[in-house]
Amino acid sequence: MSEKIILICEECLSRNYTIRRNKLANTERMVIKKFCPKCNKHTIHKETK
Repeated sequence: MSEKIILICEECLSRNYTIRRNKLANTERMVIKKFCPKCNKHTIHKETK
């Protein structure tokens, strides 16, 4: 059972990425270091509610 989640940049708060994850296997919020085009650098992206 997978769901679509949105990743938001921690610095500029822009919503850059949408990904799918299995909510039964991963119960905690996803935190990934990805490239933010608005900040023009690699930043930490967190899962939104």
